[in-house]
Order: sequence, then C-alpha cells, then structure tokens
Amino acid sequence: MKRAIDAFFKLLEFLVVACMVAMVVMVFGNVVLRYGFNSGITVSDEMSRYCFIWLTYIGAMVAMRDGAHLGVDTLIKHLPRAGKKVCFFINQVLMLFCNVLFFMGTYEMHELQTTNISPVVGISMIWIYGIGYIVSVVMGLINLEKLWRLFTGRMSDEELVQVLESEDVAPEPGHAGEARSAS
Repeated sequence: MKRAIDAFFKLLEFLVVACMVAMVVMVFGNVVLRYGFNSGITVSDEMSRYCFIWLTYIGAMVAMRDGAHLGVDTLIKHLPRAGKKVCFFINQVLMLFCNVLFFMGTYEMHELQTTNISPVVGISMIWIYGIGYIVSVVMGLINLEKLWRLFTGRMSDEELVQVLESEDVAPEPGHAGEARSAS
C-alpha cells in the first residue's frame, strides 16, 4: 500500500512539473509570437490559466503530505505533550472540516460547471474545477491518517508541532516532523 501511495504522489509531483513546463512554454511562446510575428495562439492564454489552477491544487496536496505548508509554532512548541496533542487534534479536525466543505462546494457547483463551457478551448469547466473532488478527498485522507496516528499513539513530539525549522532540511514524505534540523 505504501508503494502505491508513494507512486501516486510521484505522479502528482510529475504533474506539477508538467503544468509548470506547459505554462512556461505557452506563455513564453505567445510572447515571442506576439512581439516577433504580430500573432499569437489564443488557446495558450486559457490553457496556461488552467494549468496554473491545477498546479496550485496538486501542489497543495504534495505540500500537505510533505508537511511543507507554512505554520507558526511559537506557542505550540512550548506546550507540554498533552497540549500539543490537543492543538494537533483541533488543527486536523478543522482542516478535515474544510476539506468536507470543499468537497460539498465542488459537488454543489458540479452541474453548473458541467454545463459551463470554456470560451476558447471549448471544454466543460468541470475538467478544470473538478480537481476539487480529488484535492478534498486526498487531503481529507491525509487528515484522517494523521488523526489515526494521533489516537494510536504513533506520533512523536516533533510531528505534533508540524512546522519545519529550516527549508534546508527536506522532510521524508508522510513524516513531516522526523526530519527537523537541530537547533
């Protein structure tokens, strides 16, 4: 199961890179065509916008798994273990609630986005905004996994804080708190 999850997140990392490359190629190519040849590719503006949307959401999933989102640990790191556990629990439950809201919002907008067609490319907008289903489910599963580890007692004090001390030290995927720098 761990290998399948790792492969899934490797695919997501590849998609982030692919979206970034596609954006750079489309935008740079369009700039060159506009200034050099007084023409352009109209599809590239819209497709680069859609790549940016997907890049943002996919990047958020990868960052959540890696524990790379921004955080403030000024208070949390000074609490006793029980206080850290309570704060961690509240944090995860609130994020899980937001993911449920995100899923419900995507579902509520599904019919509208299905019938809404993009002006230039001509595809249903659910192909763009339907990523909300994937993001909310994946991030919700990450929240549930962290809560499970909390309740089964398999979380270290460092993992309870959830903030990396340095950007130089990359966390091991799925274990944000174990790869902290020594300070």
